[in-house]
Amino acid sequence: MIDDENRLKTGTTTVAIRCKEGIVLAADKRATAGHLVANKSVDKIFIIAENMALTTAGTVSDVQLLIKLIKAELRLKKLRTNKQIYVSEAANLLAGMVYSNIRKLSAIPGISHFIFAGYDDTGFHIFDIYPDGSISETDDYLASGSGSVFAFGVFETLYEQGCSMDQAQSLAIKAVNAALQRDSASGNGIDVVRITKDGLKNVLTRKIDTGIKE
Repeated sequence: MIDDENRLKTGTTTVAIRCKEGIVLAADKRATAGHLVANKSVDKIFIIAENMALTTAGTVSDVQLLIKLIKAELRLKKLRTNKQIYVSEAANLLAGMVYSNIRKLSAIPGISHFIFAGYDDTGFHIFDIYPDGSISETDDYLASGSGSVFAFGVFETLYEQGCSMDQAQSLAIKAVNAALQRDSASGNGIDVVRITKDGLKNVLTRKIDTGIKE
């Protein structure tokens, strides 16, 4: 059951970087409800198929529902067609769901922002699915959430086309860390996922303790 507190959780920093060998996704671990830190150990990167993953930002109840729906739709489509599902196809399907969701009459706006990434026969792809349902593809990097302005600043300064996977991972961590230093709605740790031709792998989960110890 999703209560009112969960509906109010917003604020995040998630990033995606494309490199020679694949894609790196990274996200912080803090969820906020207004000025309250509601959760210090939130997963914001979700694997939705064997070759696709996404990062999340926005109203948690809407994000959770849309993830369940897109995962179910992709499983059904694969069972019915027994064919490969292309990343662009899946991303556009989710964009349609976001478009419908934001336009529903509701007391609580259904705001959700996804970075959708994956690999198929056509290569590696990163899509920006904006809260209004619009979709665009990028060939370098993306950031979402309240800390995205800080992450973009790091990317604009340090990103190099054709970087290696290790370089991309290091840059993703620097970008999220920049947001952790300045954005109060981002914090408490970082998750990193790599997407390669061999599949998806969670390569880093690090929590940051900000408490005062005696």
